[in-house]
Amino acid sequence: MIRVVLPAHLRTLARVNGEVELEVAGEPTQSSVLAAVETTFPVLRGTIRDRVTQRRRPFVRFFACGQDLSHEAPDAPLPEAVASGNEPFLIVGAMAGG
Repeated sequence: MIRVVLPAHLRTLARVNGEVELEVAGEPTQSSVLAAVETTFPVLRGTIRDRVTQRRRPFVRFFACGQDLSHEAPDAPLPEAVASGNEPFLIVGAMAGG
């Protein structure tokens, strides 16, 4: 099971509290985790990544094990601590402005 932490506004949209646990087939990657999120919570399709290009939306960041994974290849394996469920995969809504 992969643990995923969604930002507050997406938790509200998906009607969940706290982190979610998702089954991901094969080696977990950003793409496979996001596909599992969108399959489990169809209302989130298009909110985290573009529906057509599958690219990360602006102002959305991905973190795991204290590292920013936002610019990593979407099909790169996630850290072992995330794959084993010891650490969560965080989807964060970035702040902008001043």
